[in-house]
Amino acid sequence: MALLTVRRRGGEMFPAREIEDTYDRLGQLMNAALGEALGTLPGDGGMGAWVPMADVSETEDSYVVEIDVPGARKDQIDVQLSERELIVTGQIEEQERQRRHRKMRRTGQFELRTTLPGDVDADRVEAHLSDGVLTITVPKAEAAKPKHIEVSA
Repeated sequence: MALLTVRRRGGEMFPAREIEDTYDRLGQLMNAALGEALGTLPGDGGMGAWVPMADVSETEDSYVVEIDVPGARKDQIDVQLSERELIVTGQIEEQERQRRHRKMRRTGQFELRTTLPGDVDADRVEAHLSDGVLTITVPKAEAAKPKHIEVSA
């Protein structure tokens, strides 16, 4: 059985990344389940915001967040960074059609909130929308980047 690792930074303990990922996914599942139960799925006449599917990954220099927002235009998306919390909100408008046979894509207001695992450089964040995927690159702060330590004999 693999053990979850606990990361320490500045004397504070941070939960393992696996726990945070599970928490985020549980929030998405609860939003979907309760939204359906309460009739608040956007596009169905409700008022609630839905959570788009997203991946958060890490490179040596940055955190990369990829969010599925099919049908969204860049002017319909707002990206904010508050300390380490990334907040992406927006609205996807439903297209007018003569007859609809099936509706599986969500429309209406959406919101994604995720806390990035380390310190970031908020002045160099970039966001790019292509083929229905919003890619946000959040550079790590110099203090959060791994440091190579030379071993002496």
